[in-house]
Amino acid sequence: MSDTVQPTLPTTFDPAEIEARWYAHWEANGLFRPERPDAEAFTIVNPPPNVTGSLHIGHALDNTLQDVVIRYERLRGKDALWVVGTDHAGIATQMVVERQLEARQDKRTNYSREDFVAKVWEWKAESGGTITNQLRRLGCSMDWSREQFTMDPHFTKAVIKTFVDLYNDGLIYRDKRLVNWDPKLKTAISDLEVETREIQGSFWRFRYPLADGLKTDAGADHLIVATTRPETMLADMAVAVNPADERFASVVGKHIILPITGRRIPIIADEHADPALGSGCVKITPGHDFNDFEVGRRAGIAAGEMLNMLDADAAVCQVNDPVAPIPDEFLGLDRFDARKAVVERLKADGFLVPHVTKSKDGEDIEHDAEPRVIQTPFGDRGGVVIEPWLTDQWYVNAAELAKKPIEAVRSGEIGIVPKSWEKTFFNWMENIQPWCVSRQLWWGHRIPAWFGPSRDENGVVSSFATEVFVATDETELNALVREYYGEGVTVTFVDTMEKAIHHPLGLGDDRNVAVVFQDEDVLDTWFSSALWPFATLGWPDNDAPLLNKHFPNSLLISGFDILFFWDARMMMMGFYNMGQKPWDTLYLHGLVRAADGAKMSKSKGNVVDPLGLIDQYGADALRFFMAAMESQGRDIKMDEKRVEGYRNFATKLWNAARFCQSNGIGASASVKAPTARLAANQWIIGEVAACVTEIEKAMADLRFDAAANAIYQFTWSKFCDWYLELIKPVFAGDADSPPAVETRAVAGWALDQILVMLHPFMPFITEELWHKLGERPYELILAQWPAPEAEVSKEATDAIDWVIDLTTNTRSAKNELGIAPGAKLAAFLAAPSDVATRTIERSSAAIERLARLTPVTIGEAPAGPAMQVTAGEDVFVIPLEGIVDIAAEKARLEKALAASTKEAKSLDGRLSNPAFAEKAKPEAVEKARADLAHHAGEVERLTAALARLG
Repeated sequence: MSDTVQPTLPTTFDPAEIEARWYAHWEANGLFRPERPDAEAFTIVNPPPNVTGSLHIGHALDNTLQDVVIRYERLRGKDALWVVGTDHAGIATQMVVERQLEARQDKRTNYSREDFVAKVWEWKAESGGTITNQLRRLGCSMDWSREQFTMDPHFTKAVIKTFVDLYNDGLIYRDKRLVNWDPKLKTAISDLEVETREIQGSFWRFRYPLADGLKTDAGADHLIVATTRPETMLADMAVAVNPADERFASVVGKHIILPITGRRIPIIADEHADPALGSGCVKITPGHDFNDFEVGRRAGIAAGEMLNMLDADAAVCQVNDPVAPIPDEFLGLDRFDARKAVVERLKADGFLVPHVTKSKDGEDIEHDAEPRVIQTPFGDRGGVVIEPWLTDQWYVNAAELAKKPIEAVRSGEIGIVPKSWEKTFFNWMENIQPWCVSRQLWWGHRIPAWFGPSRDENGVVSSFATEVFVATDETELNALVREYYGEGVTVTFVDTMEKAIHHPLGLGDDRNVAVVFQDEDVLDTWFSSALWPFATLGWPDNDAPLLNKHFPNSLLISGFDILFFWDARMMMMGFYNMGQKPWDTLYLHGLVRAADGAKMSKSKGNVVDPLGLIDQYGADALRFFMAAMESQGRDIKMDEKRVEGYRNFATKLWNAARFCQSNGIGASASVKAPTARLAANQWIIGEVAACVTEIEKAMADLRFDAAANAIYQFTWSKFCDWYLELIKPVFAGDADSPPAVETRAVAGWALDQILVMLHPFMPFITEELWHKLGERPYELILAQWPAPEAEVSKEATDAIDWVIDLTTNTRSAKNELGIAPGAKLAAFLAAPSDVATRTIERSSAAIERLARLTPVTIGEAPAGPAMQVTAGEDVFVIPLEGIVDIAAEKARLEKALAASTKEAKSLDGRLSNPAFAEKAKPEAVEKARADLAHHAGEVERLTAALARLG
């Protein structure tokens, strides 16, 4: 890269130009994955974003943290592999393509499955790279040469093998259970794809008449139930009361005559019914409510017997109850239209219990229902209310697969950081439910299961889809089918259930012909992404070189919100398929929230575009903000001012490099620290070593904030503010003098170490400066992590620390008392320490130039007003006669102190009031806390200032 070296640095830098140029260079030259066959492996995999996605602020945080780690480990000489790829995102991608068709007055069902899937692949080729290009803009040093996609042939092979193996081991099965059904998309969706919204709804109460002339102990001939979904009463199968509720003990085991349908349903005892809520009676619709489903199963109602009153469009259909069917007037109604119709019918028949309120005059006013805010599930993609729907789906025995991950976390084999998440992990995993893995889509991994009729000793019997054949490929399928049906039966394969139903012999009417069709569902996207840590490395090919070296992975960085949907499932599949953990450590970061702490959402209009921040401040500034604010276990509040502040930090580093270059300071040729005799040079070498140690500890603990703060403080304060000031006089004399030669070598080396340590956080500006400061044999991305290997004189470093302490405290005291920063003041030190004596003797010029103290006299100060300033254990007395109007200054400070004391007391009282904390808006509480901290600090500062005046 010698062509990038320029004689002098420009006065300003353009992040956009630097970022585009360097990223292209790194990627084109394969620098994200240098050949290091003998080096220790370090591996992370990125949580694969949806192929339809665009970079959001959460992606920016997640991928920044990963890139910090991978660049750090690469600098430490490891064979650092960051696996990158995208998820095929079944629902999201199919929706995108369907919308494109709709825009052309076309639709998916106008095409065959194969033709539609081909259109999805066309879309991916044209538009599927948006987010990967955006990750490049963030600076992510991923191994793009092996970019993965969950629908690639090798990945599909891994998915199919896993499904078949799980099925053969009895860990995948087909069952009828409730699912989250999206009536718009007409597919089951996962809990992650359900978002709960508060909507204004209603709460109705109805009388259910007791059968056979029965009455309760209170003399009522009915029970009262309440619901927010009246339409579901058409499929009620029981009424539950609490077994300890004595009011209804006499009617348990008796029956209700359900209004409208006349269905005779039992009164059952179940803990689900809370005696303290409402009437204490709960209508049970096991086919349309998750809680009711479990109540129904406990009552002995099998899933196949549960009534289903809605079709895939969420319209009313007939239930499987010939004795008490749903009246024709309700059939075909949309669920919400059915809700109105059911309420009207129940009201007309006298079963509606009105909600009564009082008018201003105290008169009763009857309403059909009580208005309530209802927590309602919506599909995050389809945008419609989700319906609990009873249907046949494929399930994974998650409870069995969860056993080894639970033990691995409990034993410490897998570490979760922060450790506080372990309790949540155990609670979910130990109560895990069967995992529904089938989706009613065309785009995705089609389930490798085929259905056919049953047979007996004489051949095929009249039946449909009663036998299941699960196979990895056509050869295996043919062998299974032939083994089951025998040589005398002709097997005909069709690709859909509909074709099988309409086949002349599709219902098993010919003993010599079996019509077999493939399951039309695809697998849940999370099923395939659960294989990400090892399928991306070549599994199931056991001789894959990457798999052997890079599995288990070293670390997974993930948002806590996908702990169960992805992270836990990777643990399950890692132990199942590989017999071992998928990674050593799981790091869970928080969310990036709006500045007021609110969750970002498009509906609130508070979403922050990371690409906009990159355009304005540069990728380095945004990355540093993310790392510096990432504190374990806490969410991050977006603060554009801080991003701007880190852009200023980059500018300060740039200007420091310009100063160095203008004084002949350039690239160092050594990783080891140069020999140094001058105190300032020994001091900076020691500070470099201390910073290296601090960053290494922070990174080992995954404390990104601590690591970022360490390099920030060292660069800004130690190097720019102090070291460069300390060495300026050296360059005022002979440029070839030994002190100047030594200082140029040390300063160049120290600046190089800054660039290396800062590179994981700010890769672009550091790489640019690395080359602008001189010829280099390699790019910074491949440099060696600092190893100072130097011993420095404690006497020298103590002297510099003492001067810095004295200067800092003197400047602070001047500021508190309103004394001009450049004013030179006399100082007296009665009983100097050894370090003070040596430093004053050798460095009086530095004390005068930096602390602006001259002369410094060893001895007692004259009588009169004065202030005290400390440096280490030394106490300087600085006379103020003629410099400060003591009386006026005291009056000013006392007035300001009284105001801050009063305000702090008021704020403390407000925050101590539980009512304020509970009722006030979160942003108001946060502002009160910030104001209290400010005024408490002012009280402390002003008190100290008064004390200085005596």
